[in-house]
Amino acid sequence: MSELFGTLSDGTPVHRWTLERGGVRVRVLSYGGIVQSVEVPDGAGRTTDVVLGFPELAGYLAHPEPYLGAVIGRYANRIAGGRFCLDGRTYALARNNGPNSLHGGERGFDKRVWDVEPVAHGLRLSRVSPDGEEGFPGRLAVTVTYTLTESGALRIVYEADTDAPTVVNLTQHTYWNLSGSGSGPAGTHELRLAASRYTPADADLIPAGEPADVTGTRFDFRTARRTGSGYDHNFVLDKGVTGAAEEVAELYDPASGRRLTVATTEPGLQLYTADHLSGPFSPGAGIALETQHFPDSPNRPDFPSTVLRPGEVFRSETVYALSTP
Repeated sequence: MSELFGTLSDGTPVHRWTLERGGVRVRVLSYGGIVQSVEVPDGAGRTTDVVLGFPELAGYLAHPEPYLGAVIGRYANRIAGGRFCLDGRTYALARNNGPNSLHGGERGFDKRVWDVEPVAHGLRLSRVSPDGEEGFPGRLAVTVTYTLTESGALRIVYEADTDAPTVVNLTQHTYWNLSGSGSGPAGTHELRLAASRYTPADADLIPAGEPADVTGTRFDFRTARRTGSGYDHNFVLDKGVTGAAEEVAELYDPASGRRLTVATTEPGLQLYTADHLSGPFSPGAGIALETQHFPDSPNRPDFPSTVLRPGEVFRSETVYALSTP
């Protein structure tokens, strides 16, 4: 089911699509591929929206910085100095995060209107990123498919191909609060991560040095504990890159009894406790669990590669599954 959600200043219409299955209702916008809401019941059958979003398009346009619920690309996370070298050529990117490029640049995938078509139990979003968009090389054809499984899990499949060597790192930037959007800080949620290492970062959140052991540090979530605050870090998932999505994270809210599990094919996960949220949402109002390749991988040959070449197909899958007692 779709409806007109708003209109951009240039007259481009933005539509909202509603998916419902397995007791879960998800609303998706053609603008930014944004997951606007995820409504789920609690143990008593009361339905609550458990992600942060705006009720109107104007909210997303006025507050683009948090990337609420959006598809992120071409390159999720940061690229140091806004540049990288590929096949002997240096590419200069838009610098929109101090000296660095963040989440695809000034106008990344989160600020584009996608073509949307219905598929079985879901939607397929598509767009073509032209050669040179935000400084990235190659014409990149991208699809993002959202489907709801029979049990109501949100399955996201990203696919892309290119006509020239480029780099790709796609993710989804939904903020979760399992007690409900606007219910207060999410730092009381308990998190478990299948990650024995993380990538230490410098003051600009660029990976510094080698991945470090989490043992004895505040980055050890191998046993579930409260998230608290102060995290915007990439965790190195123990499983590495996999062909099929494997469970890597579990977020639990003692107040509501809701539980979120995350399965992915990706080698990394960015934990962001939203300490810098502003506007209508207070700091710490949600938790982002962004499955990804590592930050600054194009400048780090020791990290899993994000290079995509002609004739290859980029594919990534992440599944967010919610349950209640």
